[in-house]
Amino acid sequence: MDEIDRKLIGILRRNARAGISDIALELKLSRATVRTRMEKLSDRGEILGYTVVLSSDAFELPVRGIMSIKIEGKGAERIVAQLGAMPEVSALHTTNGNWDLILELGTQTLLELDEVLNRIRKVDGITSSETNLLLSTKRSSRHISASRRGELSIGD
Repeated sequence: MDEIDRKLIGILRRNARAGISDIALELKLSRATVRTRMEKLSDRGEILGYTVVLSSDAFELPVRGIMSIKIEGKGAERIVAQLGAMPEVSALHTTNGNWDLILELGTQTLLELDEVLNRIRKVDGITSSETNLLLSTKRSSRHISASRRGELSIGD
């Protein structure tokens, strides 16, 4: 998956009903290119549905972490939008206290997580961060169930 695919998935995460024309405009690509990329992502099993359910969301990722972030100035809205578009960010929370944002991250490998952390740290306006790896989950309110039609649905 390249950077364009990551941006495309980020757009679909924000609005799974976004029109191909709107996506093409945002990505500065032709409609045909966007449609082809969406079809390839579906064919490879990266996109399972257009609520958007990614294979990485439906199956527990082996490398997971929580990243706490401090933001400088008034760029919070822009930073939240940038981080929210990253497919490796499964949840993004605003918070009080020493940290401004808490991210839940998931990747297949430690190397991928390291690359994501480096991309996040380069976002203009992020002044500091702290990341903790999640070793095991003893309890979670998030569950995955298969519907009678064989589609995956994720419930909270």
